Amino acid sequence: MTTPPVPPHAIPPRTHNPQRPSLQKIFLTGVLTLLPIWLTWVVVKFVFVLLSDTSRPLVDPLLRNLAVTNPQAFAWLQQAWVQMSIGLLATLAVILLSGVMARRVFGQRLLRWFEALVARVPLANTIYGSARKLLDILQTAPDGTQRVVLIDFPHTEMKSVGFVTRVIREHGSGRELAAVYVPTTPNPTSGYLEIVPVEKMTPTDWTVDQAMSFIISGGAVSPDSIPFSVPAPPVPDR
Repeated sequence: MTTPPVPPHAIPPRTHNPQRPSLQKIFLTGVLTLLPIWLTWVVVKFVFVLLSDTSRPLVDPLLRNLAVTNPQAFAWLQQAWVQMSIGLLATLAVILLSGVMARRVFGQRLLRWFEALVARVPLANTIYGSARKLLDILQTAPDGTQRVVLIDFPHTEMKSVGFVTRVIREHGSGRELAAVYVPTTPNPTSGYLEIVPVEKMTPTDWTVDQAMSFIISGGAVSPDSIPFSVPAPPVPDR
């Protein structure tokens, strides 16, 4: 005995599950999950290779000589990952040793001797002196002007985070102008130098570390509110 066919109008329609994510949302979630991991890997790999390459001209010949002297025992030293790891450790050791010596009297004297030697080289003294002054300025408290400011860049309806490195005066009028270094994201070592009137800057209460975190993270690490408009000049007392 066969069962009669079910009429089409008796078949219940398929219900769409609103909680089931679409393929596009799943893909976007995966991208947002892996993107910070990938960016962290790129930065760490860049620093790792950069530090290992610093001491590689000294480490590679030493490892090569050990491998040639006793191939059976030291042949593994010629592998690329071993040379990179040893170069990284050697560079970190030099950095830590330099930091320890810089805090000692002997290290400070050695640093002054090196700076005096560099000052005699025409091109090196300009590069070293400028970099040294910039680092000293960013590490010290501002004098009369807030260190971290916002300026109109690239146009008046947009703001960029900048560091005031020096306040100078306009020739003739005597108006105060600020030399502002505007770093780029996510690499703050490159950027722009802008000369901005002091009254056109928007002061902030950020520290240098907070501004650096804001720049490197692409704005992800930021306070809940920031100043944007240039504060109005004070009204003189009548």
